[in-house]
Amino acid sequence: MHNFQELKIWQKAMDIAENAYLISADFPNDEKFGLTSQIRRSAVSIPSNIAEGAGRNTDGEFKNFLGIASGSCNELFTQLILSKRLGLISENEHFSSLLENLLEVQKMNYTLIKKFSK
Repeated sequence: MHNFQELKIWQKAMDIAENAYLISADFPNDEKFGLTSQIRRSAVSIPSNIAEGAGRNTDGEFKNFLGIASGSCNELFTQLILSKRLGLISENEHFSSLLENLLEVQKMNYTLIKKFSK
């Protein structure tokens, strides 16, 4: 069992979730149940699954939840790129930083999954 709040990956994933909420706040109202909801749910899923896995009894269980978090990272990345392509998000420092942080969490997640695979 791990203290998830001390995990750097969880802390960074929380930053991503917070920034995903901020970046989607200005989406049009007709996207409230579309991309806005999808982005927020996938963003929240990342730190949530890391936390849930950290609270499990075995490293194997933790690894399974890291796999789910990895899928949510890919889902969020896709939704952010689509939002940019649709003109809902502009290419700016905030957007670029969010993508960079997301890629960093994906790398950290992959490293943890490999660690628990041995």
